[in-house]
This record gives sequence, C-alpha cells and structure tokens, in this order.
Amino acid sequence: MSTTRNTRLPRPAILVALVTAAIALIGVGTALASTPAAQAFRDQPLVPGTPCTVTARACVDLDSKQSWLFDAGKVVNGPVPVATGGPGKETPIGHSLRVYRKEQLHHSGEYTATNGEPAPMPWSVFFQDGGIAFHEGRTDTPSAGCVRLTKDHAVAWFNHLQIGDQVQVVSGKQVQAERGAPPA
Repeated sequence: MSTTRNTRLPRPAILVALVTAAIALIGVGTALASTPAAQAFRDQPLVPGTPCTVTARACVDLDSKQSWLFDAGKVVNGPVPVATGGPGKETPIGHSLRVYRKEQLHHSGEYTATNGEPAPMPWSVFFQDGGIAFHEGRTDTPSAGCVRLTKDHAVAWFNHLQIGDQVQVVSGKQVQAERGAPPA
C-alpha cells in the first residue's frame, strides 16, 4: 500500500499569502504614482491633443507610438511615428526627464550592427539614464529602449531640443484614465 503526502497549502494560508502580496503591490504602485514628478505632472494642463503637459519640450506616447515637439505649450512638430522599446527593454516612463547630452554621430557602446561594428545612433538626444535617447532609426521594429525616429524627424528633434529641456515619456491610456481626458 502506497502513501502519498498532500503538500498543498491549506486554503487559509493561500488566501493570506495572496492578500499580503496584493497589499504590497498596491503600496508600491501608490508610492510610485505619488512621486513629486508624477504629482507635478498631474497638476499641469495637457498640451491639447497630446498626453503630455505644457512644461515639456518633447512628448512620447508609448501606447500610440507617437512623439511631439512643443514650444511654449503648443505643438510645433508631430505627431510623428516612433519605435520604442520592446519586451524586456521597455522605454522607461518619466514625467520630468531632461536632455543631458546631444551627439550628432553617436555609436552605441552596448549594441552592434550586423557588420559587428558599434550600432550607429545618428542625431542622438539623450534624456534618460542608461543611454536612452531619441535618434534616427527604423520605426517599424521595437528598439532596445530608445525612441527611434525617421531621419528627418531625428534631425528636427536634435535641432529643437537643448540641454536641460524637459522630455515626458508617458502611457497615453494611463493619462487618459487618470485625467478623464480624451485620447490624444
């Protein structure tokens, strides 16, 4: 006669574990949603037709895969199609990112082209730690986290954005849900 041992947790233990995990996740989400930058973002009016605020000089909507340039709270270019990060290499959301470097002929120190040389990233405008930038590239495939634009648009973003300018990378759907605003 064989005996089997029941290794399942009792139902109350499973329920307690699930509730504890849910509370922890809600607390983390609330903490992230209430950062000073996120609160400042919610306090500012949106640029009409976009999911970003009047304080930004550039806007990226990760949901619609579009970007805009602003001047004094008005759209001066866009929406234009962009490629953003794919699974595991998502473009990070940020409400008060700042342009910290521009490099017209940058080559990646992390990624290589098919010929084995460092991948070209022309017209790079860096705005996020980890080398995240606007730059020229294909817009029909996911990036490794950067925001890729066609050549003409990359040149326009490079010329318009200056060191210190604010960049906002957002989920347009999330902004719409939080503000009850119409979709961009």
